[in-house]
Amino acid sequence: MATRKIIQIDEDKCNGCGLCVPNCAEGAIQIIDGKARLVKDSYCDGLGACLGHCPKDALHIIEREADDFDEEEAMKHVRVTKGETAVPRHVPHQHGMHAHGGGCPGSRMMMFGNEVKNEQKAVTAGNGDIEVRIRPQLRQWPVQLNLVPVNAPYFDNADLLVTADCVPFAYANYHLDLLKEKAVVIGCPKLDDVEYYVDKLSQIIGSNNIRSITVAHMEVPCCSGIVRAVEIALQRSGKDIPVKKVKVGINGEIK
Repeated sequence: MATRKIIQIDEDKCNGCGLCVPNCAEGAIQIIDGKARLVKDSYCDGLGACLGHCPKDALHIIEREADDFDEEEAMKHVRVTKGETAVPRHVPHQHGMHAHGGGCPGSRMMMFGNEVKNEQKAVTAGNGDIEVRIRPQLRQWPVQLNLVPVNAPYFDNADLLVTADCVPFAYANYHLDLLKEKAVVIGCPKLDDVEYYVDKLSQIIGSNNIRSITVAHMEVPCCSGIVRAVEIALQRSGKDIPVKKVKVGINGEIK
C-alpha cells in the first residue's frame, strides 16, 4: 500500500445517474444504495476516465494511501460483472499508444507515441504541382474539455493549450504554430457552461504539473469567455503559471 492517485466520490453531490459506471473500464465504480461507490481500491487505476461523464461534478482524483492498482484482478472483476466482451475495450498498451476507457469509443483516452520528426512533406498533385502538407501534431485523445480526464498522463509536465473550438478552422497553421508539443483542450464559451470550464480547468491545473498555458481564442467578443475561464481557474488553483493569449481574427490572422 502506498500513496497514489485514486477516485473520490462525493456522495452528497452524486444523484445515482450511473453515467460513470460504463465509463470505468475496470469496473471500479458501481451504483450501491442509489449512489456511485468505489467498490475496491485495487480496481481503480487513478487515470480518471470517468470524470468527464458526471453531470454533478461528484468525481475527483485525489492522492491518498491505497492498495496498488491490480489490472489482472480488475479484468477478472470486469469478466464477472460485465461479461467477457467488455474486457477487450481496456487496452493499456498497444503499439506505442496508451488507450483507456469504456463506454463510447470516442471518449476513450489515448496518447499517441509516435514522435513527429518531419513536420511537412511534399507530395505531387494530380496535375503535377508540388503541394506541401503539414503532418498532424495532435498527441492525445480526447480533446474536448468536457471529456478529458483531469489526471490524464498527457497533462503531466505539459505545456497546455486551451483552444476555442473555432480557432483550428480559422488559423491555417494551427498545428505547427500552436498545437505542436502541447497537451490540448477545446471548448466553446458561447455554447457551453463556462462555470463548468472553470471548475474543470482548475482541477486540471491544480492536479498536474502544468508548465505553461496558451489560450487561443477568436476575436469575436463571446470568445473572450474562454480566456476569462482560464484566468479564474488559474486563480482558484493557487498556482503561478505563465499564460500566453493568442487572438485569431475571423480572416485567420493573429491579432
